Amino acid sequence: MRTKEYTTVKELTGPLMLVDKVSDVSYEELVEIELANGERRRGRVLEVTSEAALVQLFERASELGTEGVQVKFLGRGIQLGVSEDILGRAFDGWGRARDGGAEVIPEKRLDIGGNPINPEARAYPVEFIQTGVSAIDGLNTLSRGQKLPIFSGAGLPHAQLAAQITRQARVLAKEEEFGVVFAAMGITYEEANFFLSDFEASGAIERTTLFLNLADDPVIERISTPRMAFTCAEYLAFEKGMHILVILIDMTNYAEALRELSAARREVPGRRGYPGYLYTDLATNYERAGRIKENEGSITLIPILTMPDDDKTHPIPDLTGYITEGQIILQRDLHQKGIYPPINVLPSLSRLMDQGVGKDKTREDHRELSNQLYAAYAQGIEVREMALVMGEATLSEMDKNYLRFADEFEQKFVSQGAYENREIEETLDYGWELLRMIPRSELKRVRDEYIEKYGKREEER
Repeated sequence: MRTKEYTTVKELTGPLMLVDKVSDVSYEELVEIELANGERRRGRVLEVTSEAALVQLFERASELGTEGVQVKFLGRGIQLGVSEDILGRAFDGWGRARDGGAEVIPEKRLDIGGNPINPEARAYPVEFIQTGVSAIDGLNTLSRGQKLPIFSGAGLPHAQLAAQITRQARVLAKEEEFGVVFAAMGITYEEANFFLSDFEASGAIERTTLFLNLADDPVIERISTPRMAFTCAEYLAFEKGMHILVILIDMTNYAEALRELSAARREVPGRRGYPGYLYTDLATNYERAGRIKENEGSITLIPILTMPDDDKTHPIPDLTGYITEGQIILQRDLHQKGIYPPINVLPSLSRLMDQGVGKDKTREDHRELSNQLYAAYAQGIEVREMALVMGEATLSEMDKNYLRFADEFEQKFVSQGAYENREIEETLDYGWELLRMIPRSELKRVRDEYIEKYGKREEER
């Protein structure tokens, strides 16, 4: 492996160092920096010309200076050492052990850059993943190999929901191993301790690999964290044949890190100051998830992001929506009513639901039942808004049925305990129980045979 050393540091600005008079240096090459006092720092090549290289530092650089600094180009990119022992461990954003355990003895070392899956090699996501959360499993199902983001807001319980999905998620009727790769970016010590203690207490840590980047860690580490997670997931999925669920939280912190580094490079800003390549960068990460034909393993992705000011048109959720196959939206109004998880099913969507549900996957009535529940809840919300303006006294009996249905739907179907793991059959039965509040003549989205089989009322028995 070639290495080249230079002492020609020309400039240091924030996390960026300009090294002059270099040759044979590659983009994203790993760099080791030795200070005059013997301390060592690390970085990577961000830009390279015929005469100079722009190096992005991994650690803080305020006390570096340029005098007596030696820069060594290592001839390789950032790598993650992987083996099956990586399960059950917690690492930082550089792949170093954070749980106090020994370093993993690697079976191999993989460059974290990775590549998106070739569209020609992709297999379509058709297998249902049960999360145990009714609002997801019943109305916005997750399929193996799908990319389904959760859009949240500041102060909403997305961390608790992420932990619950990590504990409970599994592929039904499959013998292959199921694992979770959990990556957190820019979280607090309190949140990191919550995830670690929760996974250890529930036993989920045994099938989970965590990459934790804390709020006071270097910004550049935030950029590498999801890449570390995907590299780990690709190894477990495509080389070890496992079903891997990747959960990324919080992608807003990741995008903010991109914006900070873009500003340091004096790049022309795009929408709201984010770099113009934000879409490309997100897609480069997200498109590493999926299934590959003739490969048993798969990577399913749930990126979680907090929408600034709860704005769905903000660049981060907006661009994420273009790349992924739907979205789960957490609603502040539901959270204020004490409903957990506060998932608003009306704007939420899973574009691959049709292929992931039905006979031999979940249950034959699943798709039609979800359509009827959605329609009845939408009607109930419309009646609720009308009642606020005109008063409940103006409502017809049918309107009052829909209003009661909307209230019960939120309290019994959407709302559940943070440690309540509902089987899909249980979720669907809850749905039929709620539909008994609606006159049978109004159930126009489910066929009669399903009503007879699953939704028969007491008076009809």
